[in-house]
Amino acid sequence: MKRTAFIQVLIASLLVIALAAACGPAPAAPSENTSAAPAVTDNKTYEFTYSVFFPPVHKNALLAQKFADEVNARTNGRVKITVFSGGTLTKAPQVYDGVLNGLSDMGMSVVSYTMGRFPAAEMVELPHEYLNGYVSTKVANDFYNEFKPKEFDNVHVLYFHAHGPSVIFSVKKPVRQLEDLKGMVIRSTGVGASIVEALGGKGYGAAQGEAYELMSKGTIDGSYTPRETLEGWKQAEIVKYVTECPEVGSTANMYVVMNKDKWDSLPPDIQKVFTDVSNEWIEKHAKTWTWYDISGLQFFKTFEGREVIELSPEEAARWVQATQSLKANYIEERDAKGMPADQYEKYLMERAQYWAGKSPTDQECIDFVNIEFAK
Repeated sequence: MKRTAFIQVLIASLLVIALAAACGPAPAAPSENTSAAPAVTDNKTYEFTYSVFFPPVHKNALLAQKFADEVNARTNGRVKITVFSGGTLTKAPQVYDGVLNGLSDMGMSVVSYTMGRFPAAEMVELPHEYLNGYVSTKVANDFYNEFKPKEFDNVHVLYFHAHGPSVIFSVKKPVRQLEDLKGMVIRSTGVGASIVEALGGKGYGAAQGEAYELMSKGTIDGSYTPRETLEGWKQAEIVKYVTECPEVGSTANMYVVMNKDKWDSLPPDIQKVFTDVSNEWIEKHAKTWTWYDISGLQFFKTFEGREVIELSPEEAARWVQATQSLKANYIEERDAKGMPADQYEKYLMERAQYWAGKSPTDQECIDFVNIEFAK
């Protein structure tokens, strides 16, 4: 009996196994962990447009393209940025509004191209004894990070950069003393226009991309601008004289910003990539600006009949005296708006001195550019 019962049980077990094999494997039991897994964004691609006012061959436009390529590489292709240089998407004065209104997702342009819109950031452009573009670029970023002015609250700021101290270009008439500037029409914007007028000239508001044509046609007599434009914008082809005036040299504060909604749509890991690359690009622009001041003058001197004019100490003191009230007026205007302008000014002077002591040598900037743009 026992043997018969055992055989019956064995046969029944074999039948169950056979049936299970015929019907396929049983479904896996559900996992006890029912919490949602972290969102995977690797398969999503974010596409952005980037409006840059510099011409395509300018090294700041090339740095914008390099920025786009670097972000693309570090996100494994998840972010694709199309750069529109030369103002082809939005003209220089319209870049900021273009970012706000969605004409572009990112933008690079100049604070003083829309005077009055960025009253705090405009103070960076005042003469602060900027040694070179490295110093002014570092100061511009320090200023924003220290005070976070509300004028940029409707975008996401990536970084700033700024050129070295402006000089006087003239096409026909050399400027050797204050009296020579009287009545001359000089392209200038923002703080630069105020300086030109304090020195006796007549300011003419126009973006850098218009300066070459305006000078070549005789609409203006010259420009108050960094040496960089001699090469970067090919103005050495028509400019005959460069008057060095670093004692009253202003800068142009340039922003790189992103549409706030587009920024907010990005996952944290991609936001971090943008932030990391932006911080690295501050240094690249800073060294490139210093290189441009050096290279711009060298390029200028390759043309026949060109002259670089150095002011005597006595004449430079006259220029400083003529512009002395400029800062006071700017501070007073901003104080009236409830802004801590005195604090701004003290901070800017302190940071300009600090970074002057940290600035790389001219040769280090030259070596950097030779390597960076050989890639």
